[in-house]
Amino acid sequence: MRDPFREGLARGWQHVDASTLTADTHFEADVAIVGSGAGGGVTAELLTRAGLKVLIIEEGPLRTSSDFHMQEAEAYPQLYQESAARKTADKAINILQGRCVGGSTTVNWTSSFRTPSATLNWWQSAHGLKALSVEAMAPWFEMMERRLNVSYWDRPPNENNAIMARGANKLGIPVAVIPRNVKKCWNLGYCGMGCPTNAKQSMLLTTIPNALYLGAKLLSRLRVERLEFSGKQVSTLVARALQDDGLNPSSVLVTVKASHYVLAGGAINSPAILLRSQATDPHEHLGRRTFLHPTLVSSGLFEQAVNAYAGAPQSIYSDHFLENVAVDGPLGFKLEVPPLHPVLFSTTLHGYGEAHARLMKDFAHSQTILALLRDGFHPQSNGGQVKLRGDGSPLLDYKLNDTFWEAARRALLAMAEIQFAAGALWVTPVHEASSGYTSWAAAKKGLAELPLAPLLCRVVSAHVMGGCAMADAPEHGVVDDSGRHFQISNLSIHDGSVFPTSIGANPQLSIYGLIARNATMLASALTGQAQAAPR
Repeated sequence: MRDPFREGLARGWQHVDASTLTADTHFEADVAIVGSGAGGGVTAELLTRAGLKVLIIEEGPLRTSSDFHMQEAEAYPQLYQESAARKTADKAINILQGRCVGGSTTVNWTSSFRTPSATLNWWQSAHGLKALSVEAMAPWFEMMERRLNVSYWDRPPNENNAIMARGANKLGIPVAVIPRNVKKCWNLGYCGMGCPTNAKQSMLLTTIPNALYLGAKLLSRLRVERLEFSGKQVSTLVARALQDDGLNPSSVLVTVKASHYVLAGGAINSPAILLRSQATDPHEHLGRRTFLHPTLVSSGLFEQAVNAYAGAPQSIYSDHFLENVAVDGPLGFKLEVPPLHPVLFSTTLHGYGEAHARLMKDFAHSQTILALLRDGFHPQSNGGQVKLRGDGSPLLDYKLNDTFWEAARRALLAMAEIQFAAGALWVTPVHEASSGYTSWAAAKKGLAELPLAPLLCRVVSAHVMGGCAMADAPEHGVVDDSGRHFQISNLSIHDGSVFPTSIGANPQLSIYGLIARNATMLASALTGQAQAAPR
């Protein structure tokens, strides 16, 4: 199998693994971009295409398709934040985020939804973002869908997805096919461990290679410590090289001078950099209203083999429980399924000892549904806050309140009913006090009485949004609708941290579309030349 990235490096693409640096080093560029995920990758391509000298800074390692062996023991420590064990301050929510060149786009499950109309309309009415209408954003989504080959998955769903579809259909709950950003996909099912076949159209395979081809430089294993300021501008970026383990800092400092700086480290890391930098925050919005799509899990046991590790991880979804409630009413939720791999399955399931072993024994016959709760719209849904630990590392304080738990109970009931309708022999919420149920009647009664609380009921998330919210005025947010910082003139933020609420859908295409727009506007501003907009 070809490895296009390594072939490019052999032809002279500029890449520096900072762990190999032996002395303090200085770089200069027109634009320094911190982060190489959805926001950073799109920005790098568009700015280099505009003729700007671009430097891409990534804390994680460079791993390419030749390095992806579909082994959890390798993938999680190498490709994820905190070895796929990042948690909220109270340890109640596990957060999956990428930490490698390409960011979460390298390890996500490829689900690609446009920002829902209800979300864009709410941003207009409640947050004053008049420029971000459904009509205005459509060309940018179309542009990125073409660029990344986003299309509806045209193969039959694997059994994991098909079970949810069958159960929902029996109950009259509509389902639909998920668009995926893949090309010539082998349908392996190991997307979360990096794509070994170059099928996933991540930033690792698309925008970053093109940026490097056009002259950009990539620095990996480099942790940004802070920005330094002179008046209302960033004057210097200060970073520290990591050791060859990719985790611990070395003694080598790296400084970067640029005309403009772009933070694209994601909705935990970007606010953290600004907090460490003691960036101006006159209205105290920085790090606040950070959202997760907190996710509930329901596991079912089926007579037939499910083998949920094989085939496209996510290909079927339902928005029924989003559409049957007001956007600012009781929290709605999106239904999807996850792939099941032994480590992910075992560490997410509840119980221990013999009880846990029994669950693992039935691994091949297990099916799981996820309910992603839409937060940030209800008056009592304010998300969490990014803070700093004593060593400067980020921590998300995210408290689950009664508004969330009311929706969580509805979600657990909905998932169990679907699983039983599909023929489940046994269904259990992932909850430490539940031994599961053998009928829908028993589940309905048991779930209605089940105590719901942090750490007792398992909550997970792979989507982080907010913390540097865009707004119509400085009094209401951190950046404007183009991603430009309100107080710091040469700083933009190009990632999911700019969303003022959660998306209510997997956010990668929302980031692609918005950042394509904002990066194009930034290129025009920096070059003084109009950039072609999508038609």
